[in-house]
Amino acid sequence: MNKVSLYFENGLMLEAKSFGAEGTSVGEIVFNTSLTGYQEIVTDPSYAGQFVTFTMPEIGNVGCNAQDMESKGAHCKGIIVRTYQDRPSSFRCEETLAALLKKENILGITDIDTRFLTKMLRNEGAMMMVASTEIHDKDELKKVLETSPRIEEVNYIEQVSTKESYVHNEARYNTDTFTYDAPQTTKKIIALDFGIKRNILNELTHAGMEVTVVPNSMSAEEIITKIDAKEIDGVFLSNGPGDPLILKEEQEKIKKLIAHKVPLFGICLGHQLLSISHGYDTYKLKFGHHGGNHPVKNTVTGAVEITAQNHNYNVPDNITEVATVTHVNLFDNTIEGLKYNDSPSMSVQHHPEASPGPHESAYIFGEFAKMLV
Repeated sequence: MNKVSLYFENGLMLEAKSFGAEGTSVGEIVFNTSLTGYQEIVTDPSYAGQFVTFTMPEIGNVGCNAQDMESKGAHCKGIIVRTYQDRPSSFRCEETLAALLKKENILGITDIDTRFLTKMLRNEGAMMMVASTEIHDKDELKKVLETSPRIEEVNYIEQVSTKESYVHNEARYNTDTFTYDAPQTTKKIIALDFGIKRNILNELTHAGMEVTVVPNSMSAEEIITKIDAKEIDGVFLSNGPGDPLILKEEQEKIKKLIAHKVPLFGICLGHQLLSISHGYDTYKLKFGHHGGNHPVKNTVTGAVEITAQNHNYNVPDNITEVATVTHVNLFDNTIEGLKYNDSPSMSVQHHPEASPGPHESAYIFGEFAKMLV
């Protein structure tokens, strides 16, 4: 393992060891409290532009495999772990985490106090950082960080969105056969890809919807034409990375879909874009919600669901002027789900497809299917 130097925008510099790709990378550092699923996190496009600090101290112990990829590659800037295990033990393992990171040109950082980093982020908030296996001078690292764009200045969905449309042909993973089930669908939707996760697509098809994934560049006019011709029944607005406020073209597109009464369902970034498109701007949380153990209350049924979370931005409380709150985060009472009053639109901030409950939030996909006529 080579030496890697880390410099944070609060002026702190640390040294650690590298187990992934070599080089220099700049991004926003966040922490994730999930106990499992490191491969799914690394390959989740929503983490584009970010370094992920894992609070789980042992990472790498089950390796990686093609079935657990949430997208075609890895998208984060790097991962930071207390202890990396390079001898995985799992009958499903096909390669080590280090091999995946090197193949995807992602930094892996280990032998560092992740508890300290987590407490720092809780106290000071998410911040920008630079990590390098090439540069070890503090002043030079500071210069690299100060001359690099901040995460809120980069449109990462242009990097992670599909370039060509495709039909998703898998449903939910079957633990009896260790394969993905074949879809059985009665409705047709398109998914606007802002950085979509594979398992979201699996759950949409499991709920009976044939999903065509389309580039984020598809125009509102083309979508409305498909709706009017009854080629599709609704639109899914996917998760994705970065600050939703900078996505002006997407906001204008969604406004047109709202005005045309197109059935819409959004998760995470899609949830935030629906809010902005209704006239209610998002705000940034201090250190965000990233993990697989967040209790969320369904305000309709009163049930508490254990959810997976991955976001730094949230919708404002005054959105209740145009929508009904369906879900609330019990950690901080932030809004987790909405149904809009005057349009066939619904959304959730958490990730029901990630199945930490394991499937107690899966009904949300069924609710969207019922909206489609």
